[in-house]
Amino acid sequence: MIDIKNITKSFGSLQVLKGIDLHIDKGEVVSIVGPSGAGKTTLLQIIGTLDRPDSGQVIVDSIDTSRLSTKKLSDFRNQHLGFVFQFHQLLPEFTAIENIMIPAYIAGTSPRKAKQRAQELLQFMGLADRATHKPNELSGGEKQRVAVARALVNNPAVILADEPSGSLDTKNKEELHQLFFDLRNQFGQTFVIVTHDEGLASITDRTIHLKDGLILPTDSWTSQAAEPSDTDNPVVDPVADVDEIESV
Repeated sequence: MIDIKNITKSFGSLQVLKGIDLHIDKGEVVSIVGPSGAGKTTLLQIIGTLDRPDSGQVIVDSIDTSRLSTKKLSDFRNQHLGFVFQFHQLLPEFTAIENIMIPAYIAGTSPRKAKQRAQELLQFMGLADRATHKPNELSGGEKQRVAVARALVNNPAVILADEPSGSLDTKNKEELHQLFFDLRNQFGQTFVIVTHDEGLASITDRTIHLKDGLILPTDSWTSQAAEPSDTDNPVVDPVADVDEIESV
């Protein structure tokens, strides 16, 4: 489903990605984890064609994205990719079902088919009775499920999620995580998820550990995780998350 070959990316003199090779199969739920500034969001943006690498190839759904023009990249994103962010990004003036239908309209789907698909997704999300509610009438968990439905409306090959449960409470977070696996089991959906949530990373099919712009070998991060900590108290890094800065 996804083949990434020797991807590099720099911002000025700062090299963020230093030669990334990665393969993700159809139907996999994969998490990408790592410390702040490791390049997680940059990698996700490059997979999602929101940014171009300095070198290397990104092949998604058998399409070499480096060969696409800017216009064709926009069409590719609309038809092959779905995006879920930490904050739902729903348009406040539209209802839940209208928000879900927007990508389908952009793709040229007829209003009847777009509405039918949106209703099916709302039903699957357990939100059929919330279809005509606007975002300010929905809970945080409901808004994020509507955002997931919007990402799915065009039957994309891959869903790319950046800290999708970061703004949710424990209950809604667990429900959203379970939803990803329900969607994979029901529709064979592929997920690539950047997360700091250890609980989510622990239940994904595979966890990619990124550090200093490189993917750590499995034996490397396993041995690091096994090392005893110097303190029982976690160290909080006061520096802003570079990944979040990059995504603005």
